[in-house]
Amino acid sequence: MRISLLAALGATAAALLAPTAVAGPATARPDSGSTTTLPLEPPGPGSEHRRGTAAGPRSAQSSAAGETREIQSRGTGSFALVGVSWDDPRLTLSGSVEVRTHSAATGGWSDWHRLTAESEDGPDPDEHSRRGATAPLWVGPSDGIAVRATAPGGRLPAGLRVELVDPGADPADQPAAGTPGPLGREADGAPRPGIVTRSGWGADESLRPPGHVYTGSVRVVFVHHTDTANGYTCADSPKLIRAVYRYHVKTNGWRDIGYNFLVDKCGTVYEGRAGGADRPVLGAHTLGFNADSAGVAAIGTYSDHAVPRDQQDGIARIAAWKLGLAGIDARGTATLVSASGNSRYPKGRTVRFNTVSGHRDAFVTDCPGDELYARLPAIRSAAARLQGR
Repeated sequence: MRISLLAALGATAAALLAPTAVAGPATARPDSGSTTTLPLEPPGPGSEHRRGTAAGPRSAQSSAAGETREIQSRGTGSFALVGVSWDDPRLTLSGSVEVRTHSAATGGWSDWHRLTAESEDGPDPDEHSRRGATAPLWVGPSDGIAVRATAPGGRLPAGLRVELVDPGADPADQPAAGTPGPLGREADGAPRPGIVTRSGWGADESLRPPGHVYTGSVRVVFVHHTDTANGYTCADSPKLIRAVYRYHVKTNGWRDIGYNFLVDKCGTVYEGRAGGADRPVLGAHTLGFNADSAGVAAIGTYSDHAVPRDQQDGIARIAAWKLGLAGIDARGTATLVSASGNSRYPKGRTVRFNTVSGHRDAFVTDCPGDELYARLPAIRSAAARLQGR
């Protein structure tokens, strides 16, 4: 495989995107988590397979057949989500990255898990990624990591490093899952679902820069999966969201978590990107089509894993309400204009989408997984019924 260079992102054409200042200063939440980085670079001359370093044994092999780098460490401290990043966000990691983790609870090592080699979500041109990165993987409480990255027939990108995210402790005043917060008006014909607010899942507002960006009214809801795996409990959902938020901001370099909403496998809906759940906040979920849309992410991986009915219902509830705010039929269609030639469509092309679409409809990706994508017709119908249509 080879590393391919993505075309540079163009300037934004969305004239409606005007930043609005956040009221009041952002303050850090105590014990809001941390990110630990470990280099996955080739050791210096003569230091291959050197042991006893802080990061444990490392190795690097390069040949005409490709390049491999490995690392293993038991001295990482606590973490629960892992990813791999590299210097140039325009480069695609065309090889494979596999990880296994040491459990803080059982004292044993997990099986090897393959990371999605490239993050499938993305901002539009006004919000550049700072680093290239894989999709993150939720691994639960861990205290050791092993990683192997391979580029058969090619080279791995410079600046490879392992990103270990500790989500921190839950806030003391965390509300019950699904408790509606003060999130704005009802939509015509669709009830506002219970939504756990950012303060409810423990967002550290000091992580993100001040201000929000808004677009025109939401005409399309793009459905995603987080690709963070399915081995989480619903009680872990706030921790998982805090970890993804930190990864999107501190690793990818985005202004906030990419999704506008997230839904766990118990059907609980969570507010994602800040700025007001009832307002058309610009997200970083569907490159080229973030304007006039909302991104709703099912927490989990649904390539070949059945989607829980409660999760489908949660997606339908938030889609019905969000589209209903602008009087949009959840079983209808709407047009959006591509803002990036790196999407599925050339920049400037007007594209007609189902008002509840999958990420793959707008971008060359498997997201939201075959199983969830197959459930979209049923989700559209359920959302339309909630709208009274």
